[in-house]
Amino acid sequence: MATNTEFEFRGINHLALVCKDMARTVDFYTNVLGMPLIKTLEIPGGAQHFFFDAGGGNSIAFFWFPNAPEAAPGIAQAGEMPGGGNIVSAHGSMNHVALDVPPEKFDEYVQKLKDKGIEVSAVLNHDDSETTIAKELHPGVFVRSVYFRDPDGILLELACWTREFGPEDVKHAPANAAGERVQLVGS
Repeated sequence: MATNTEFEFRGINHLALVCKDMARTVDFYTNVLGMPLIKTLEIPGGAQHFFFDAGGGNSIAFFWFPNAPEAAPGIAQAGEMPGGGNIVSAHGSMNHVALDVPPEKFDEYVQKLKDKGIEVSAVLNHDDSETTIAKELHPGVFVRSVYFRDPDGILLELACWTREFGPEDVKHAPANAAGERVQLVGS
């Protein structure tokens, strides 16, 4: 894996999302996903900000704003689950949150979600094929995923890396706003 020589990042401190009902959110993240609630704040204007331990020193946080606009699937978040339809969301939006799980526990955790009544996508084996999805697990699969939604429709993913990356895994030039592939200096 490449090393950052500019900043010593240690992961994601927290990702801050917005919920409609904090009590429902606490119930889902603590009782369905088992994430401990580690910090709660009442903030000016009657809002709340709660933090959950997502493992590995990472947190997921939620704001509850009394007057927040309604959710906008297909705009501010993915309208469909990957493998099930259009996953496009707006610029600057949060498409989904992928929670890293051990590869040897992946299938067990998918079944746990189902046993808890959570609707999940098909398991997707991501590879470098034209469709980027393989029907079967093979040495070219680099991550396995299953997708589901929290009570506010936030798209979540259980994901497990299945191999390490090397320089050969970075082979595509990024697209600019016009869709043109651009070779950046230093990349």
